[in-house]
Amino acid sequence: MAAAGGAGGEGTADAASGGGPSGNGEPERAGNGGRALRLHPLTFVVGAARELIALLAAGATGLMVGGLSTAFYFTLVGLGFGLLFHVATWVTFTYALHEDRIELRRSLIGRSVKSIPRDRIRGVDISASLPHRALGLAVVHIDAGADGGEGELNAVSRHEAERLRRVLLSRRARPAGHAGAADRADRTEHADRADHAASASPPRRVLARMLPRWYVYAPLSGAYLLTPFALAGSLLGTLYNLSDDLGLITQERLADLGHDVVGLPSAVVIALAVLFLLAMPVMSVIVFTLFNWDFRVYARDGSIVAERGLLTRRSVSLERRRIRGVELSDNPFERAAGVLRLGALVTGLGDAAHRGRLFPAAPRPVAETLAGRVLGLVPGPLVPHPRAARGRRVVRAVAPPVALAAIAFLAGQPWVAYAGLVAAACAVPLGLDRYRQLGHATDDVRLTVRSGSLRRRQVVVEHRAIVGWRVRRTLFQRRLGLATLVVAVGAGDGGYPAIDLAEEDAVAFAAAITPAWVAPFLDE
Repeated sequence: MAAAGGAGGEGTADAASGGGPSGNGEPERAGNGGRALRLHPLTFVVGAARELIALLAAGATGLMVGGLSTAFYFTLVGLGFGLLFHVATWVTFTYALHEDRIELRRSLIGRSVKSIPRDRIRGVDISASLPHRALGLAVVHIDAGADGGEGELNAVSRHEAERLRRVLLSRRARPAGHAGAADRADRTEHADRADHAASASPPRRVLARMLPRWYVYAPLSGAYLLTPFALAGSLLGTLYNLSDDLGLITQERLADLGHDVVGLPSAVVIALAVLFLLAMPVMSVIVFTLFNWDFRVYARDGSIVAERGLLTRRSVSLERRRIRGVELSDNPFERAAGVLRLGALVTGLGDAAHRGRLFPAAPRPVAETLAGRVLGLVPGPLVPHPRAARGRRVVRAVAPPVALAAIAFLAGQPWVAYAGLVAAACAVPLGLDRYRQLGHATDDVRLTVRSGSLRRRQVVVEHRAIVGWRVRRTLFQRRLGLATLVVAVGAGDGGYPAIDLAEEDAVAFAAAITPAWVAPFLDE
């Protein structure tokens, strides 16, 4: 096997030259000629930086157990084992790019070969943490959907990562059974053109970019508002368990701490509570900035690419031909501020919640403009649903707290019953808002459905992505002449409902888009 040094410089140059012949006598024009390449040698440095915290923990443990000398030996042993592991991993891992697949080979303990067909690859993502960026390296993550599996190269040079993404997303394997000489010549010529196109840096067109002033939208989202304290709670729990195992925490010390806290002046307790409340939005903005710093969306080489991150820079590529729709979502706070979040509905996409995100928070005009550039114009205006749906939305919002109040009253808990009645009164505006948010529309190319209040979702789907319809009518819906029409799509969640339409509107909506599918189920 011929190793290509850092897998980025020499390996790429050799790949561009066409490589050697394959086992069946045909030239393999597949980026690196099907030859085995290794990861970048500086992977050792990245691994050492990643395990630095673990080494410090080992040294601290040795310091508590036996003093400075023991801490030194603990750290030295940990460093030796870590270095040996990374060297063995680098020596025993190779990857080879063929015309129809990419192969990842490991032989550390047991030999394994993972082959990912190139026509199954849904996306090639590139990420780089601070150590990776300092050394000019990147991690390549290959997503081939549920059938093809996943693969990861950690780490290659930045140039090699970009080359792999261009080659894997721009070329597809030819169907089997074309073994003629003319076809082989055409395939070789096509491969030459593809390799030349992959080696050149394709132009990119910026579709949207996050402005720094939009980071203040972070507190409007509950996820970013609570994330810092969830991380802090996890860290404190880990420290508590570690201290408990080492015997540093006792009941007496916890009791003393509790007495000290209770004995604080009231003004200090109030000040701490105010600081905690003020820290929540501030910390949410900091976390939002770390995750979404310089968020950019651009089109390049037939893909939509989203780049984001401050400490760890991540680049996610979505094939444009696999994008079947978009989702615009918000909550009441974001709605009041005119903010939307945008995601893509992609066929066969793994980890769609993160990889399908196109914009985390942006003013409504910006998000709608980006949706139009990625998919096309959003159909509108939305058609409101019948008045019977309003009563149904209100009843569904009020029923749970009323039921809780009734059970509490029968159980002899009057205060819980009163609280349930107050919650029921507050749920009436929620039900009315749920009704106001219902709507649907369609044009010649796309359809859209919208529902929800606390989490409002408007989904825009291309007609060609629809794989079926489902009309659902419960007992109460039938009494009101309503129906829920579920749009089955081979992307995203798999189905999106248009809730509480009139029965005839549900049938007419489906028949207007796919009349041949609906006609056999209609009465003359």
